[in-house]
Formats: sequence, C-alpha cells, structure tokens
Amino acid sequence: MSLAPKWVFPEEVDSAGIAAFAQEASLPRAAAAILWRRGYRDAATARHFLFPVTADLIDPFLMQDMAPAVERILRAVAAREPIEIHGDYDVDGVTSTVILKKALELAGTDAAWKIPDRRQGYGMQAASMEEAAARGVKLIISVDNGIRAAGAVERATALGMDVIVTDHHLPEEELPPALAILNPQRLDCDYPNKDLCGAGVALKLSHALLSRMGWSETKLNRVVESFLKLAAIGTVADIVPLTGENRIIVKHGLAGLGDLRNPGLRAMLKAAGFENGKIPNATEVAFRIAPAINASGRMALASRAVEMFLTGDQALADDIARELFAMNQERQTAERAIVKEIFEKCAQVPVTDDERVLVFAGEGWHRGVVGIVASRVVERFHRPALVLGIENGTAQGSGRSIEAFHLLDALESMREIFTKFGGHAHAAGVTLPADRVDELRDRLFQYGLEVLQPEDLRATVNIDAMLNFDEVDDRLWLALQDIAPFGMQNPRPMFGARAVELAGPPQVWKEKHLKLMVKQGSRTFLMKAWGMAEQAEELASATHIDVGFEIERGWKEGWDLIARRVRVAE
Repeated sequence: MSLAPKWVFPEEVDSAGIAAFAQEASLPRAAAAILWRRGYRDAATARHFLFPVTADLIDPFLMQDMAPAVERILRAVAAREPIEIHGDYDVDGVTSTVILKKALELAGTDAAWKIPDRRQGYGMQAASMEEAAARGVKLIISVDNGIRAAGAVERATALGMDVIVTDHHLPEEELPPALAILNPQRLDCDYPNKDLCGAGVALKLSHALLSRMGWSETKLNRVVESFLKLAAIGTVADIVPLTGENRIIVKHGLAGLGDLRNPGLRAMLKAAGFENGKIPNATEVAFRIAPAINASGRMALASRAVEMFLTGDQALADDIARELFAMNQERQTAERAIVKEIFEKCAQVPVTDDERVLVFAGEGWHRGVVGIVASRVVERFHRPALVLGIENGTAQGSGRSIEAFHLLDALESMREIFTKFGGHAHAAGVTLPADRVDELRDRLFQYGLEVLQPEDLRATVNIDAMLNFDEVDDRLWLALQDIAPFGMQNPRPMFGARAVELAGPPQVWKEKHLKLMVKQGSRTFLMKAWGMAEQAEELASATHIDVGFEIERGWKEGWDLIARRVRVAE
C-alpha cells in the first residue's frame, strides 16, 4: 500500500533578513525566500548563481588522465590512425557521440562511431572490439560507457588497439586496463565537478583537445560554447545535479538553442513545437525533446538520432526528426500497456508494507521502455522498483529508486545473480538469466527489510515557500526564469497555500486531470492538476484545500499555476 504523503512546510525563517536581501538583490520576496533557503543570502552570491558565466567552466586538464588522452588522440590524428567512438543508446550517449565526433573533425580526423543496438546490450563488449579491429581501428574512445567494461578493454588491447574510456558511471574497485580513463567518479580524480554526465565528460575532452589546436582564445571559446547546446540536452536528460558547472552548461546551452546552425537541432525543435526562436526550458527538454531522441535507441537504432545531428541536409534531418517523434508515440503505447498490466496485478494482489523493493517481470515486455515503467512504479508506490523484460531466457531491464535507497549498492550485494549490471545510486540497468528473477525478488525483499524503514516509503511534499496569491505576478515569473534551469538539486520551487477556498467543484479534464478554481483574498486562479482525477471525489465536498503548486510557462504564452499536491484543509 502507499502511505499518505507527508507535507513539510518551511520553518519560520529570518523574515527581516529575507526582506533586506530581496531589496538588496532587487528580487520579489518569494524569489528571495527560495534563494535564501538554497543558501544564497547576499546580492553577490545570488548574482553569481543567477547569472553564471562560461568563463567559470572548469579547466578540463584538472581531470585525471586528460593529458595522456589528448596526447594519444593528437598522435592518432597526426599519423592518420583510424579512430572509432563507442557510445550508448540513450540521449546522453547520443549527444556525447556527436560532440566528440564534431571535435575530432575540427582536430583534423574523420572518426567513425558505433552505438550498439539495445538488444546487443549496454556498453562495450569483446565482440565489438573484434569487429573494430577487423575494420583497422587503432584507437577506441568510449563515451558515456566503458567504466565497467574491463573484459572488452582487455580484448581491445590484445588486438593491438588503445582505448580511452570517458564515462561518468560509478566504477568498480578495479578500473579497466585502458590507456586513459576520464571519469570524475574515479576515487583518484580531483576534478571538482563529480556530477558531469557523459556528454559533460565528452565536452571536457573536446575542450582539452581543441585547446591544443593553436586557435585564438576567442575562437576556442566560441566553438566550446557551440557544443554546450548538445551538452545541455544530454545533461538535462541524464538527470544529474543542475548546480555548479552543470548549471553553466545547461543555462548557456539552452539559451544557445535560440540561434541554431545544426540542422538536426533545428529539426528536433521544430518537431517538438519550438519555432520562430522559441527556446525550450529544462522541463520541456526533459519531457518533449529528450524522449524523442531516446525513442531511437528504445524502439529501433540510436544511430538514427546520431545521423540526424551529424547531417548537413536539413530535409533529411527533418525526416529523421519526424521519424523519432513517431517512434516516441510507439514507445508511449508500449509503456502504457506495461504500466496498465503491472497496476492491474497490484490491484489484484496489493503491495504489502513488507515489500519495500518491487520487482516486476514480463515475457515480451519491450526492453526499451522498462526504465520509464520503473519510474512510473516508483511514483505510484514510492519505493524502489526493477522492471524486467524477458526474452529467450534472459531478463533485462532497469531499476529506479528513492532517496533513501542506494540501488547500485543493493545490486552489488548480490552481484553473482547478474550477467551484467551497473548504474548509479538511484538508477541502474541489469541483465540476468530469467530463471533467477525469483531469486532476485527474494533477495531484494530481504535487503529492503534491512535497510528501509516504513517512513522511508512515505512520499514527502516539500513546500519551498508559502505564497500569497497577491504575490503571483509577472515580476515573480521573470525572477523564477533567472533561478532556472530547474532539475536535481535546484528543483522548480513548490509554493504552498493553506486553507484556500475551493471556488467551485473540481472539474475532471480529459479523464485523467483536474481543473481547480481556487480563491484567496480577492484573487482567484484556475489551477491545472495533472494526473489527479482520482482525487475528484475526495475534493467534491471540500470548501477549503491546502495546495502545493508550481508556476510554469503557459502552453502558448505567459505562465500557469500547476497544482502538484492537494489535500482537504484540516
């Protein structure tokens, strides 16, 4: 069962201090309160956060092994040795591949690239090393994978190839025997930003490589900034913290989407409905653009997305973009079918309090969508979940987790079950024999009992700031745009309003959603509540409600108020 969410309202804070800060920084009170709670309490630090500059991007040579990696690439370019990039089939892998491919072109070589079919499995494999050697490749550079591919790296070395691994996933205790390993997660790496995604690491390698081209600083900075557009999309899609250097990448990368020369980027934005210079924000990238790029790898071949970003033919790019969005529709259909099947099972056999980690598996479930389905399960039950597709005796899938549960540590504790696994604290991928799925479920059941408490399974509604309706205006909206981009560690602010009047019965909209007319003082707003139709009956007789809401860009223009959590007022 799912416990009722716990509402956490902001504690009493220094209202006089916030008022003084708001005046000093020329901010609306509510925006100043958000920054205050996030640790920015004077105008100087607020300006540094609100308006980051690309000059503050970190020196790429601070990353362990960067110098030998660049030196080896330059030798390969000079000797015209064949280079091959090995990427991954998600957005991060696609954007990483394109960034490095473009950088190598600017360095003077036409590198080949390879992204595996999802059915071949994640990451570099010995067989792909043998195929590369047969093509005459002398240097392999991985992007967004490779940190756990010791066997493949060993095979490449035995075949006379050098390997440079660029990755951001958590390494095993022993690193693969590569010529160079660029990964800020390495224990011996002092690079300050440990939260780069794969595209971020590819960006740093590209920056370091091109800094050796003898260009002027102006030209180097212009080219690096052009790469921020793709790096921003990869960073948003991979759900890494949007603070520090990542904030610089995303803030400037998204701003750069208003001036596009890459036909593939133009095609994607057009297909997603962003035309005439309209720039998507991070949320829109995450929910409208990234899924279409991901659909290529989930439903067919991620190579199509790479081809779209590499082509100079606008008509071809437009065709591929339309193809990707069509595949995303197919992906959504497959996802909904699996979610429906899982939730129907849970209705028949309810999830118990002792089931603190959930494992679902199904014959023929599309492996390309199980990660998204796992996210839906976590949202519904607020507990870690693995969802596996079974085919030809092999179970392959993805897991998602909650803040209190380190998913990769859990998998490490039972690593003998898997033929392959890897990932992060809150997202991971696994492959195992289908006949061991029940064992995995039992082991995770016991592990969950040991490390998770019942309170961990209760969702929390964290209200960032209380907001009176008379404070909601264009000035606040513009200040929120400066606080953006929103994502991990800089979430979109959740505002709270208690005991507001429900000025009319809730209206069910498109079967799944609600429209709520809410009034406080002299102001009344229509709030949209996505996916909350099941609360219509609960709210039907209510006169006053507590609401947690966000302020988002309107579908056409301006801003909308979106109710994220609602309950009958006490």
